[in-house]
Amino acid sequence: MLIMEQSRQKTKQDINAEVKGMVDKKIAHRVVNKDIRVVDGNGNPVKGKKIEVKQVRHDFLFGCGAFDFIGYAAEGKIENKEVTDGWLEIFNYGTLPFYWGTYEPVEGKPNFDALMKTAQYLKSKGVKVKGHPLCWHTVCADWLLKYDNETIMKKQLERIDREVTGFKGVIDMWDVINEVVIMPVFDKYDNAITRLCKEKGRVELIKTVFDEARKMNPNATLLLNDFNTSPKYEELIEGCLDAGVSISAIGIQSHQHQGYWGKEKVLDVLERFSRFGLPIHFTENTFVSGDLMPAHIVDLNDWQVPEWPTTPEGEARQAQNVEEMYRLLFENPLVQAITTWDYKDGAWLGAPSGFVRKDNSRKPSYEILKKLTHEEWWTDTEAVTNDDGVATVEAFKGEYKIVVDGKEYDAHISDNEMLRITL
Repeated sequence: MLIMEQSRQKTKQDINAEVKGMVDKKIAHRVVNKDIRVVDGNGNPVKGKKIEVKQVRHDFLFGCGAFDFIGYAAEGKIENKEVTDGWLEIFNYGTLPFYWGTYEPVEGKPNFDALMKTAQYLKSKGVKVKGHPLCWHTVCADWLLKYDNETIMKKQLERIDREVTGFKGVIDMWDVINEVVIMPVFDKYDNAITRLCKEKGRVELIKTVFDEARKMNPNATLLLNDFNTSPKYEELIEGCLDAGVSISAIGIQSHQHQGYWGKEKVLDVLERFSRFGLPIHFTENTFVSGDLMPAHIVDLNDWQVPEWPTTPEGEARQAQNVEEMYRLLFENPLVQAITTWDYKDGAWLGAPSGFVRKDNSRKPSYEILKKLTHEEWWTDTEAVTNDDGVATVEAFKGEYKIVVDGKEYDAHISDNEMLRITL
């Protein structure tokens, strides 16, 4: 039997003081000092009892695009299992594709079953799932173009109702609308959502789709997501907040096919977007392990090459970039999630941007991220109870198995309330 009981309230300063010397003070906010009290069936403290504290997963969302799971979980492609098994060794958070044009290429025939099976499989593995996106001008459904704007808006809201309601309980996190900064001036091709944005304006469109998603799932985590990290995105967020848009988290894309942002830019972006006080998710992160895309390319999709190989030098650079940026993001208390976009080389743009090569062999970036997430930032420890039956452990916030006398107890460790185990 395991219950929670109130202990002395500890301030942030207390916690930082306790963890100093054990955990880098830069990430002290990711750690708690947990008192675990062991009592017998009569409520008496059990002295000298060894307890094992084994982390199962992080509260922090270490994510990656989970598109490869569709082939295995929904289509039964056994050749995908090696990829998905390796993915699960590191990540606890996955993004699934809900691009309207590919999810529902024919009106009224969405690919619901495949995405549901995949999301359910991921959830069964303890993975939190996000749907991406509910509204976007790119990969939009072409069949919408035959309708007038009023009808397009109606169908967009119906699409939000269907997905958010239909997947509720399996997917409760959504990129509601994607890349709105550029949306009204996007002129590469005609599409239904740009039409709406030109008519309604950015903020009104955002508020309309957010309000609908919130109505369908009041407890959902709803993101505004963009690649544009200029002041234009800040101004858009300000306008949305002034209009009462219920943004749960700010989504920031960081596709770095043209080279690593570098520490200075990462810290600048964090500082500017932290001023809103909202959680920050780095939603689409990319480092390549081959030649960099030329700097003159404006739209990354315009870079089309017949072959884009990974190289030993590029893999070493990629691993260094991954380590530095993950450390910088993990240190910021507002950052709740980091999602790398491609797990395997050759996905988006054919780039060598994965943690594994095309033959599924693991790159140095895979090994360094696994070391960070499951060794350096991971708790697997033992302690012995004192005269009061209490043992104190320092632990990263997350899900745990507490083992006493060979029996396991499930626990969520994320605060400083005493955890009580009754033998």
